[in-house]
Amino acid sequence: MTSELPACRRTVLRGAALAGAAGIGLTACGGKNGSADGPAKAVELGAASEVPVGGAKLYRDDKVVVSQPQQGAFKAFSAVCTHQGCVVDSVEGTTISCPCHGSRFDAETGAVVQGPATKALPAVHVTVAGGRITAGPAS
Repeated sequence: MTSELPACRRTVLRGAALAGAAGIGLTACGGKNGSADGPAKAVELGAASEVPVGGAKLYRDDKVVVSQPQQGAFKAFSAVCTHQGCVVDSVEGTTISCPCHGSRFDAETGAVVQGPATKALPAVHVTVAGGRITAGPAS
């Protein structure tokens, strides 16, 4: 009798080992660190000029995506995917992408563009003063 694992189990274990080595895994999903609705307190994100007109910018560390649909009009949304709590990892044009299960969202509305997520990203209060963007709870 051989001590070799069945092929399917061996594949699952190899995948788990690779995911751990790459620094990804279950901690990327379902993370409940912080609020899914955005920063708990006001946080300055940076210069308003960093957000392209007709596009968006991800502030991953602060878990916020800011878009500028029209010159001077800013909108912000939580960067925490409503599917299982992963933090989104990229914005192309006005499409926000989640790396965990492929959900995509509209950066101008927060609406789901592609599932498995079924709920829109929650809006985050955003202000611009002195050319600087601040996101967080409304005061």
